[in-house]
Amino acid sequence: MEMKIALLPGDGIGPEVIAQAVKVVKAVAENFGHEVSFEEAPVGAAAIDLEGDPYPDSTHDVCLRADAVLFGAIGDPKYDNDPKAKVRPEQGLLRMRQKLGLFANVRPTFTFPSLIHKSPLKLERVEGVDFVFFRELTGGIYFGEPRGRNEQGTKAFDTNVYSKEEIARLARMGFEAAQKRRKHLTCVDKANVLATSRLWRETVQEIAPEYPDVKVEYEFVDAVAMRLIQWPKAYDVLITENLFGDILTDEASVISGSMGLMPSASLGVENKLFEPIHGSYPQAAGKDIANPLATVLSAAMMFEYAFGLKAEAEAIAAVVNASLAAGVVTEDIADGGKAYKTSEVGDWLAANL
Repeated sequence: MEMKIALLPGDGIGPEVIAQAVKVVKAVAENFGHEVSFEEAPVGAAAIDLEGDPYPDSTHDVCLRADAVLFGAIGDPKYDNDPKAKVRPEQGLLRMRQKLGLFANVRPTFTFPSLIHKSPLKLERVEGVDFVFFRELTGGIYFGEPRGRNEQGTKAFDTNVYSKEEIARLARMGFEAAQKRRKHLTCVDKANVLATSRLWRETVQEIAPEYPDVKVEYEFVDAVAMRLIQWPKAYDVLITENLFGDILTDEASVISGSMGLMPSASLGVENKLFEPIHGSYPQAAGKDIANPLATVLSAAMMFEYAFGLKAEAEAIAAVVNASLAAGVVTEDIADGGKAYKTSEVGDWLAANL
């Protein structure tokens, strides 16, 4: 198979972790007889520095030419510490999702046998955890209008907007995933307070009879935030809106023991993007110490979701588990043992596929 992959390294540790994923993708392509080509483009603060735009048209064109996009991270302290900045790296992330039509963010949470002791939760709570969030990505409060401040600058406002169509297309994706898993779907909302949440619940209730084999539950977002810590094994597939999903998936990501371990996919009708769920971690940028495994596992999701190549995805997952078992890990999970450099972990993974 021929594969054209757009590389958007972005900011902070993005270029370093993307470089390791490229090593692994090349090794997989060689082992399985695929032809792979890469085209790189700037995004985020890196793109602002180069072109004054966090998501330039030229970068968008690179994404459109590709079969899939591998994305690193966005964010830079010089913008984080300036709330009045009119051009911000995160604007590029939102515009990229919107222009590429990436309406569904798929974020799995699972554990690694050799790292369960690193989880902040007790063993009996975390062992066997395996659930996935489907977060709506192009609607809600991040995109709603109007937004801004009053003339005096003393009040600010954001508008949360959803249509039934936006909710239904994400819900159906969640139901279809549940049918292939444990046939259990949880709709996360705040229907006791928010009108948009009541529309979410109403829409999911209308769709549910189309999937009679899937058990559906409805939970308020605050209850889910608690139960993710108290009883994470209760969940299988969770669907939710943009803001709730943003917060809950970051909470869920640390269950495995490190935020540097969880991958994600952002899917649209025509375009597909894959990224680690951690941020740009600017404190580690350029030091060759960042954990690349979330990005490598995002490449595994790319093989499965973008190309339908499950064996290749499983090969990457297997070598990641092997690296963890062998202690070939970066300092965040070294646990007192030898800490390998980011590049050394990438080299080991590519060599041991």
